[in-house]
Amino acid sequence: MNFFEQRVFEAVKLIPKGKVTTYGAIAAYLGNPRACRAVGNALHKNDKPIIVPCHRVVNASGRLARSFVFGGEGVQEELLTGEGVKVTNSQVDLQVYGWYFNM
Repeated sequence: MNFFEQRVFEAVKLIPKGKVTTYGAIAAYLGNPRACRAVGNALHKNDKPIIVPCHRVVNASGRLARSFVFGGEGVQEELLTGEGVKVTNSQVDLQVYGWYFNM
């Protein structure tokens, strides 16, 4: 695991239960707002989904991953719903559930 991936994982650990953030918010927090895809690639390598809750990361419009990497389609929604996040048509309302880093 490289240094950037370690920083992504540490950032994701900060997201509170019942909230979500975006790939872009993580990238901006890490100092490179254009690194959204790199954040996604790092999370795709997450081998500790309980410790690094990558299910709390959605795209810029609040959409869930099409095929959540840990368990397949529907698992991300199940995990978020279990934390009290309302998911409608594979999307989360960022106005209600969005969480952003204090920078």
